[in-house]
Amino acid sequence: MAVVPRRSTMTLFSDSACQYSHRVRMVLAEKGVGVEIEEVIPGVVLEELTDINPYGTAPTLVDRDLSLHEPMVMMEYLDERFPHPPLLPVYPVTRAHSRQYMRRIERDWCEPAEVILKTDDSRRAQRVRKELRDSLLGVAAIFADKPFFMSDEFTLVDCCMAPLLWRLDVLGIDLPNVRQAKPLVAYMQRLFDRPAFRASLTDAERGMRG
Repeated sequence: MAVVPRRSTMTLFSDSACQYSHRVRMVLAEKGVGVEIEEVIPGVVLEELTDINPYGTAPTLVDRDLSLHEPMVMMEYLDERFPHPPLLPVYPVTRAHSRQYMRRIERDWCEPAEVILKTDDSRRAQRVRKELRDSLLGVAAIFADKPFFMSDEFTLVDCCMAPLLWRLDVLGIDLPNVRQAKPLVAYMQRLFDRPAFRASLTDAERGMRG
């Protein structure tokens, strides 16, 4: 395991267009944590980054002599390290539900989004795009019951959803102006109106939506 050089400030190695880096920046903004952002350009090898992360990927979070390179681990670490405001439920059962929701978001929606962005196969991209759109519309009704994802309070689950939903235009996914989609559209607006969400956006991300 690599020895992490101690830094005087928390540092996030971040890709300005990556939904996973965006998640971590959003948690930091919600917590009001001061952090030094080191921009990572895809395809450009940073020796400093490969020294502390064997994969050389963003996001990577460095806090003193600790280095983390899994986004979900970073998010939960930040929630525990800076407990106010809490972004996971207190009780074990509801906390487990939240973790399960995050895993579903990852597998059902975030991973297909990465396929759309990275594949050179236009037929595959179109198929995955339709599946992702239909899947999001299929759960839109749940946002009519509570202001956030299965919760009355904003949580890490919403930090997983917001960057994905912000990228729908880039993914080529449009939500129809029909009754079915309205709860999801309203949920998106609640997320995007949060001051911490606005603060988490990079210049590249601001240009993703009109």
